[in-house]
Amino acid sequence: MTSPATPMWGRGTRVRGTRQAEALASVLADLPGFNSAQQIHAELRRRGERVGLTTVYRHLQVLSEDGQLDTIRDASGETLYRRCRSEAHHHHLVCRRCGTSVEVEGRAVEQWAEKVAAEAGFTAMDHTVELSGLCARCSSS
Repeated sequence: MTSPATPMWGRGTRVRGTRQAEALASVLADLPGFNSAQQIHAELRRRGERVGLTTVYRHLQVLSEDGQLDTIRDASGETLYRRCRSEAHHHHLVCRRCGTSVEVEGRAVEQWAEKVAAEAGFTAMDHTVELSGLCARCSSS
């Protein structure tokens, strides 16, 4: 993974090296769990950063495409972001109530996805799997 001070480029857009990008990296490093672009923007504003919501969305998109952020969709379909903790391909098990997430490896899912793609004649396949349920704490309350 690239360190926060290392310049990163993605799809022709510079996402590190500017004051706004560094402020965004700092917020992403500090926020727990998955957060919406609006929540990330609000935290930037709370810290006194003058970063537009459009800029936040643009940087989040590039960082996601570059594999620097994990993304999931919440129950309403909104994309949520979190600084990626693993460089290996993985999936997430997310609590529907409190948002706690656990990274999970899914070898069976990977094998199934590759088989389905190959049978259909597809190559360069990619996929997203999102699992949700209730964590132990929420299940007992």
